[in-house]
Amino acid sequence: MPDWGTLPRMLRDQAERHPGHQVLAAGDARGTPAELRRAASAVARGLIALGVEPGDRVALWGVNSAYWVEHVLGVWDAGAVVVPLSPRFKGIEAAELIARTGTKVLITGDGPAGTRLAGLLPSPPSLPGLRHTLVPPGAELRALGERVPEREAEERALAVRPGDLCEIMSTSGTTGAPKGVMLDHSQVLRGYWDWSEIVTLDEHDRYPVIAPFSHGFGLNAGLVACLLRRATMLPVPAFSPDALMSLISRERVTVLAGPPTLFHRILEELERGSWDVSSLRVAICGAAAVPAALITRLAERVGLERMINAYGLMEGTVVSMTRAGDPIEVVARTTGRPVPGIEVKVVDDDGKEVAPGERGEILQRGYGVMRGYWDDPARTAEVVDADGWLHTGDVGVLDADGNLAVVDRKKELYIVNGFNVSPAEVESLLLREGSPAQVAVVGVPDASAGEAGVAFVVPRPGARVVPEELIGWARANMSDYKVPKRVVVVDALPANVNGKIDKRELRRRASGGPGE
Repeated sequence: MPDWGTLPRMLRDQAERHPGHQVLAAGDARGTPAELRRAASAVARGLIALGVEPGDRVALWGVNSAYWVEHVLGVWDAGAVVVPLSPRFKGIEAAELIARTGTKVLITGDGPAGTRLAGLLPSPPSLPGLRHTLVPPGAELRALGERVPEREAEERALAVRPGDLCEIMSTSGTTGAPKGVMLDHSQVLRGYWDWSEIVTLDEHDRYPVIAPFSHGFGLNAGLVACLLRRATMLPVPAFSPDALMSLISRERVTVLAGPPTLFHRILEELERGSWDVSSLRVAICGAAAVPAALITRLAERVGLERMINAYGLMEGTVVSMTRAGDPIEVVARTTGRPVPGIEVKVVDDDGKEVAPGERGEILQRGYGVMRGYWDDPARTAEVVDADGWLHTGDVGVLDADGNLAVVDRKKELYIVNGFNVSPAEVESLLLREGSPAQVAVVGVPDASAGEAGVAFVVPRPGARVVPEELIGWARANMSDYKVPKRVVVVDALPANVNGKIDKRELRRRASGGPGE
């Protein structure tokens, strides 16, 4: 791996060595390393003019776009830490993360369907630390930057150190509020250099980034990986199967990453129409298990060179990946072997390592483990022990060859279309609607989304909960993937012997099993 150390130095090296190579294609917008370096410097100068200091937090809120790419690079050039906000966030969710991280500047882009995201913030916003909110097209920031000499911005960028934070990524929590995962420049560079090496991503590839830049898969395994390897990134602001098929054909896409549902949709589109997908060579899937039949169909119908399964988490970056030459059954039933520099073990409830083939909690150690949760040392200590092992909360099995299968989750998180959902966070948000006295949310299998939320609601005395109205409120006030698919009104929530809500019983009810 090149000795870059930081993301700003990586961008400068690519701009000097490969100034004219196209690394960005977003609609009519095109970008080379040299052009992105100039754009990043202009953004950084504007942020410096606004008073942004090294280590300050700057939030970015918008769909995947060239605007997002230029501005995140500018945040890093200014020595600041990016706080990505999901474009699916509603105002309450965005305001809470802005407040929790002490964000100084908010840069908004376009939201889904052209939504003016800044207008979603509570009015007046109770965000004392937020000094500036900037909206597209960004001319104001660049105009402010004219006051700052280019040399000052360049010195700021070169002063960034490998151990400085570059990102605070939001991840679903289990106590009602998302946590901010702290990652530094060195671990992001190394983690996604190795990821790219295994993927065989290079300067000839054209890679649509479908996962939002607010997610680690979109920002690090998408935007950053493309810059590291000079692959052409194609930011996708909103996914639709037919638009993706057209993009693959028109832009001669070679690499595609997403959950199994994405690849099922591609096969469905191929059954319905005659799309040219002959350029595709590699597919990357992030899932506990990939149906073997899906891999076989993709190889036969699309002609893929290889399909890769991988396991990672926000707190631990990249953990394991399948490798070239792995048979279909290994790719289908496991997430491969640990990546270089990462240790993995599976332990029982007493913390003792289990034998190959036995289930237990997955623990990870190495450079990829987060620097902690932002401003929350107590919760950091709950998941990263004194020996540096990250307790993932995922249940897995290591086989005799060291391949890791993720089989369950100790945590209550469930995954909707590839997005982690915290039941506690959804419960907390639903209570704000006013009519519920108690809410308990569980995840259940769902044919289209993988999993879906079911909310069991006890009404407040004298209030009436109308499921359709509560779901409508949820759609207006929270990210779409967090919205429960179903609301069940009950007189009381079941409790276990310890007096805690019995979510196992609720899952049985939600799935139509015993206890319904």
